[in-house]
Amino acid sequence: MKRILRLVLSFLILVTMNSVQAQENERTFAPSDRVTVERVHFGTRFGTTLAGDLYKPKNAQGKLPALAVCGPFGAVKEQASGLYAQTMAERGFIAVAFDPSFTGESSGEPRYMASPDINTEDFSAAIDYLVLREDVDPERIGIIGICGWGGLALNAAAIDTRIKATLSSTMYDMSRVTANGYFDSMDADGRYELRRQLNAQRTEDARTGSHALAGGVVDPLPADAPQFVKDYYDYYKTPRGYHPRSLNSNGGWARTSALSFLNTKLLSYSDEIRSAVLMIHGEKAHSRYFSEDAFKRLKGDNKQLVIIPGASHVDLYDRVDIIPFDRIERFFRDNLK
Repeated sequence: MKRILRLVLSFLILVTMNSVQAQENERTFAPSDRVTVERVHFGTRFGTTLAGDLYKPKNAQGKLPALAVCGPFGAVKEQASGLYAQTMAERGFIAVAFDPSFTGESSGEPRYMASPDINTEDFSAAIDYLVLREDVDPERIGIIGICGWGGLALNAAAIDTRIKATLSSTMYDMSRVTANGYFDSMDADGRYELRRQLNAQRTEDARTGSHALAGGVVDPLPADAPQFVKDYYDYYKTPRGYHPRSLNSNGGWARTSALSFLNTKLLSYSDEIRSAVLMIHGEKAHSRYFSEDAFKRLKGDNKQLVIIPGASHVDLYDRVDIIPFDRIERFFRDNLK
């Protein structure tokens, strides 16, 4: 009997080790030997359960400052948000990178839906989780939003006063780009036509009992694709950043997800954010105007906009030689104290 128990125990240990190794291998970046990683789950006010990877400095003691990290829009925690979280953990922070509701390993049906309200709540749910941890100082919590989650991070900072500092990296305002198109090229007639198409899709989805996907990053890549589309392809569709659960790497968001962003302006109250904000964007990014315009709305002397020379939008996903982590660390240390 003892021999059988030892065999079972050995098998369970082996399975657990293989599971941990598989989780590490799933990440699109090299794991760090300076941090520990734990899979965690926490609930939202809307009934979804979010899956996260909690990165913590090895041999950490006492209550530490903490960060909740998400993005880019259509990515999963094993991509850019995990890299940011791991890097900040190397620098002494507890950081949780999480999958948004309806995506990745988080719950929510139907799958691949987005919502300005629910996705802002995702950040606050991560704060709920962090403030209750014994190893986190509840008065020293910040958030990091990448790409479309940069705009959602600003919206969360406007509503959640527990957030003491916010970083938006290579930000998209998803409500603006959905309603206005790139560079505000869409007028009211264009929006009406988009609403008509999306509601026709709702009818079709109701008829079929399914939810059609919009498609991820275009594949194969057209020869005449704009440079920023080529950049997205280089990240999401190659070994550099591909992940089997990533929406952008595969089938994309549900087509009707765009409906809720059409009539909801994410940054309506961003001028009332009293906590510190650091916005970083690439000089060569097609999306740079989102950060520059959003920054103009912010008030107070604790707001900063940093433009990274020569950087594209996607460079700030994973180019650790370009992402200004020293500046980011200094920002959070100065404002989470």
